[in-house]
Amino acid sequence: MTIQQDGEIFVVLEQSQNKTARSAMVVKAKVRNLRTGANVELSWGGGDKITPAHIEKKEMQYLYDAEDALVFMDNETYEQIEIPKEHLKWELNFMKPNDNVNISMFEGEILGVILPDKVALQVVECEPAVKGDTATSASKNAVLESGLEIKVPLFISQDEMILVSTADGKYSGRAK
Repeated sequence: MTIQQDGEIFVVLEQSQNKTARSAMVVKAKVRNLRTGANVELSWGGGDKITPAHIEKKEMQYLYDAEDALVFMDNETYEQIEIPKEHLKWELNFMKPNDNVNISMFEGEILGVILPDKVALQVVECEPAVKGDTATSASKNAVLESGLEIKVPLFISQDEMILVSTADGKYSGRAK
């Protein structure tokens, strides 16, 4: 759920309600500011009103990196937009040119890129597996085509496609 408060837009991460016999109900919510990315906790009394925020999602194609911004193209109108690179530092680890991504917008203002839960990326460089190094769940370093460096299991080799979680940037499995 997305809400508006004090001119800012927040997405609710988790919420709790507290009602005791002596006091009015208090609703607390852990929220993320969609403009700044900061996590904060907000609370409201039982009679307070919350204004919902309608976030639009539009599918666009990531075209290229223009030094200080990333260029995206609307798949329907072919209109191009630029999003400053500093707003997409984490998302850039999971995007390749020509990928289709969802752009989130609020009343025409571009908020950012919505990533899928997992993305398939190619391993471009990885260490060779050390024979006999399997006493525990051993892993090795690998560099992906987006430039992201992660730990992968020993059986993963160079030029292989793997799934990576966009939430934490960790290996999730082999891509089919």
